[in-house]
Amino acid sequence: MRLAAALALIAPLCAQTIPLRSRVELFKGGDEWREVRVDRAIDPRQTAMILCDMWDKHWCRGATERVDAMVKRASPFVEAARARGILIIHAPSETMDFYKSDEPRLAAAKMERQAAPRPLLLESPSLPIDDTAGGCDTGDKFYKAWSRQHAGIRIDAARDLITDKGDEVYTALKLRGIRTLLVMGVHTNMCILNRTFAIKQMTKWGVPCILVRDMTDAMYDPKAKPHVTHDEGTELVIQHIEKYWAPTVLSTDLLRAWKR
Repeated sequence: MRLAAALALIAPLCAQTIPLRSRVELFKGGDEWREVRVDRAIDPRQTAMILCDMWDKHWCRGATERVDAMVKRASPFVEAARARGILIIHAPSETMDFYKSDEPRLAAAKMERQAAPRPLLLESPSLPIDDTAGGCDTGDKFYKAWSRQHAGIRIDAARDLITDKGDEVYTALKLRGIRTLLVMGVHTNMCILNRTFAIKQMTKWGVPCILVRDMTDAMYDPKAKPHVTHDEGTELVIQHIEKYWAPTVLSTDLLRAWKR
């Protein structure tokens, strides 16, 4: 009876089943894709979540406004993930000087590096949107506007890490026995895919990634092809990721699983 009681207490902290969304090509080469749903058990203690480029300010006003709105939802979501034992990695690229004396940055920098494996040779199909002009939908010109992560997301000095380096992220995952990397932040068609710590590189190193699809945004201007709304452009990129790189999940489904 004592063992059964102990197991009952431990069970909620172990793996929880979450619904993942992916896409399969029904007939190879036919370009007919179908949405598929797969339930997968994920242990929070073996899971990390990386916040990609959730900057305090972006050069594009529209992007800044959307991140501001996202932070209001992201902040409680990150707190809930941390409370479940998930490792939170803050990755505001090109702002490491701001955090150079902070314990989460020092902790990431001083880890003994783990050698990454030879990258998998994976194709990188073209995106379904045209972002060659920068993707800004409010007509702004580029400048380096960011200096730190958005202040609306708390950084836990005792438990979190801060880094914008892929080898440090890989090291943290290996040293802590992390098997799944949740990815959120911006921008879906740019940094979410292409940073050294993000989906493409981590996938090539054999790290299973899952995009939190309602905690991301694309850098897309509806004036560019395929001339759809901004939200539709973001959804097209999410579907692209589901086809070629990683499944996705809703934050609401994660929150529901974590409450069990």
